[in-house]
Parts: sequence; C-alpha cells; structure tokens
Amino acid sequence: MADTREPGRQLQVETHGLDVIGDAERKGTPRTLFWPWFGANVSVLGLSYGAFALGFGISFWQALAAGVVGIIASFLLCGFIAVAGKRGSAPTMVLSRAAYGVRGNRLPSVVSWVLTVGWETVLIALATMATATVFTRLGWGGGTETKVVALVVVCALTVAGGVTGFDLIMRLQTVITVVTGVLTVVYVVLVADHIHWATVSAIPSGSAQEFIGALVFMMTGFGLGWVNAAADYSRYLPRTSSSRGVIGWTTLGGSAAPLLLLVFGLLLAGSSAPLDKAIAADPIGALTTILPTWFLVPFAVVAVLGLVGGAVLDIYSSGLALLSAGLPVPRYLAALVDGVLMIAGSIYIVFFADDFLGQFMGFLTTLGVPIAAWCGIMLADLALRRRDYDDAGLYRTAGRYGDVPPLPLLLTLAATALGWGLVTNTAASWLTWQGYLLGPLGLGGKSGAWAYANLGVLAALALGFLGTLVLARGRVHTQETEIPSAPATTA
Repeated sequence: MADTREPGRQLQVETHGLDVIGDAERKGTPRTLFWPWFGANVSVLGLSYGAFALGFGISFWQALAAGVVGIIASFLLCGFIAVAGKRGSAPTMVLSRAAYGVRGNRLPSVVSWVLTVGWETVLIALATMATATVFTRLGWGGGTETKVVALVVVCALTVAGGVTGFDLIMRLQTVITVVTGVLTVVYVVLVADHIHWATVSAIPSGSAQEFIGALVFMMTGFGLGWVNAAADYSRYLPRTSSSRGVIGWTTLGGSAAPLLLLVFGLLLAGSSAPLDKAIAADPIGALTTILPTWFLVPFAVVAVLGLVGGAVLDIYSSGLALLSAGLPVPRYLAALVDGVLMIAGSIYIVFFADDFLGQFMGFLTTLGVPIAAWCGIMLADLALRRRDYDDAGLYRTAGRYGDVPPLPLLLTLAATALGWGLVTNTAASWLTWQGYLLGPLGLGGKSGAWAYANLGVLAALALGFLGTLVLARGRVHTQETEIPSAPATTA
C-alpha cells in the first residue's frame, strides 16, 4: 500500500490488531494491492509446480490448462473476499463473524490459523533447504551447520516482518517484487537451453480425473491457500475504493508470477525425468542442478527472498487468525507465538521428514477442504449483503451478527465431512482414513479412477456457497434492517 507518511520517518510496530481501521488511516488505491500479492507469489517455488502438475500423469497442455484455470480462479476468489476488507476495514477472520457469529467464528479462525502457520513453516523449510543445496554445490558446506544458520537468518527476517506489521510488510514486498522478478528472469535465460520441446510434447495425455486432480491441486496450492487472509491488506483501503479494482488487482498480483513460472517449470520438468523426480524431494534446491556456478549465490537470494515474501504475509495473517480464535494478547505477540511454532515445524521438515511432497500434498488437500467450505460460506454471505458491515456488531455477542448461529457451523461440518470423503492422501500415512465416500458413491473407491481427483475441495466449496445462498438469505436480510450498534471495543 502506498506509504503516505513523511519521508524518513522510522518504522514502528503496528498497534492494530482485530480493530476496525479508522477513516484517517485508510489510504492508497486498489492498484497498490498488486505489490503484496505479487511479492508473496513470485517465489521460484512456482517453477516446481510444473513437476507437481505433471506428476498427476497428464500432458504438458493438460497441465498448462489446469494451472491457468486453477491459479486464476483461485486468486479470483481472493479478490472477491478482499472486497470485504475495504467494506469492513477489519481483518478477514473478523469479517467472517458476520457469517459465523462472534464466537461461532472461532472454529474457522482456528482452521485458518493452522493453515497459515503450516504454509509459513513449509516456505521457511524450503528456503533453508535451498540455501544448503547452493552451499553444497559451491563447496562451502551444506550440512547441519549451514542449515542451522540459514534457518536462523530466514526465520529472523520472517518474524521481524510479521511482528513489525503492515507498513514494513508493504515496503518489504515492493523490494522483493523487484529483486526477485529481475533475478528470476535471469534464471529463465540461463536454463532455457535445457528445454527440449520434442520431449515435452511427447508426454502422453492423462484422464479427465487426473486433469481435475491437477486443477484442484493448483487451486489449493495457490489462491485457496490465501483466501482466509485476502482482506487483511485491503482493509487499509478507503471504503469508497472500486470493488472491481480490488478484485482485479488482487487477482492480477497473485496470479501473474505463478502463471509465468508454471509455464517454464512445465517445460523444464517435462524435458528431464531426473529433474522432475529431484524436484519432488527438494522442490527448490533441485533447480540449482542446471545452473552455472557463478549464478548460484544470486539464485539463493531470489529463492530466499521469494519464500520469505510469502512467509511474511502468512505470519502476519496467522497472528490475526490466532487473535480471532480467542487468544487475548497484542497482535505482535500473537505473531511471535506463531514464529516459535514455525521454527519448530521447520526444524522437523528440514532435519527429520523423509518425504516432503507426499506430506505437502496431504497437508494442502486436507486443510483445503474446510477452508474451501469456509470460503464458499464467506463468498455467499458477502454476495447477500447490500450494506457495509456493522463495525460494533462484529465484536458483540449480543449484536447484529449473533454469538453462535448453528447454520454456518453445521454447514461447515457437513461440507468438510463430504469433502474429506472425496479426497485421498495415500502419500501421507496419517491421512489414509480419507476417501470414505468414494466407494459408496460409485466412484471406484480409494484405488479407482476418481481417487486422486480431489473432488472434495470443489464439493466443499460448492456446498458451503449454495447452502448459505439458499438458507441464510432471510437471516442476512433481517440483520441489514436492524439499527447499527453503538461503538464498542474490539474482542
């Protein structure tokens, strides 16, 4: 967001938590949303998604179509939810109280918190492993000591950004966008001769079910991983800002870099079976194996900065989600708590986990289901509302939005149960219980053609949206006829 403060003024720790941003502090235009979303998604991890997509057993063109549709559609969902931010000027998981009630909203807040902490942990672990790989290739050592130092540095950058808050994040994302964008272009030029179109074009096509599986994986790996934080940055915009502008710039900022990186990643992975396999074990470090030695240090910079850009947004939003779940501490302390958990999780992935991709895909699809259900409910609730949010009502259990309304909670549980019954995670042993509806619904069971299509994510999204659109219309209409609440303190 454009910084309207006096030049040279020192950054300060953001004091805003769950409160509504006052008119005097709302600044910028929808165009400025481009920077945080682009900076958070310009990571070279986008290249690795080419290998992930081809891993579903589909052709280059099928993988490209799945990526384009999945990335754009999922970030479009972020754009729609970002509109709630400029209409309500509060964090995403506070605005969600309009649909779920003040205390009923703690359920999706906890899920959101787990998802964002998980994502920031994965990104930090990837940055650490990529640094170790680069140091190994340079002959500078890439063992335990290197990983420890890299982990400390990357975590320090991320926690500093999350604790300091909005203004530092917005400045940091602009720098990350420029530096990472330039160095990524250089990477593409340097490895372009490793692309062999004849090999790529010869990859056989997969089934419709495999295509759908890749499509859903792209959605959960990109925009659906951000929907629960989509309003955290648009809340600083003036409420008169264009809704179309908010949707457009959020979607463009989030999807532009992943689309370009995906295309090149597909070409690289499709040209080399060994590289394709190596990416599964070390999604970013494997990309260094085709680089000249002199570019390894710049590559480490682009890899670390890109991943930190995503992790900083995650730790900021995870702190807000933790507050919304009921933790009674200042925002910066919530971010610090998440930082500690992030470090612990990163240590596990870097030093103990054997199969990264299997656990990663299991994590995405499992949490993608309840988040998809929440997203559907949130989108439908937003579509039904014709007025801005009642600010004080978002913080009062006896206010306009109620305390624990049963409909959204039951709908979330039903959509999640349906969704988990239609996804499988055989690569993660602790998730083999999923997919229990594939047999009873005639979809071939856990080993059938639909086993890896991940239909559960789409089913949860659709049930949440349609259920709310049909069943909550009267409730929303009644709420909007009530007199606005008197100002209240946040909670």
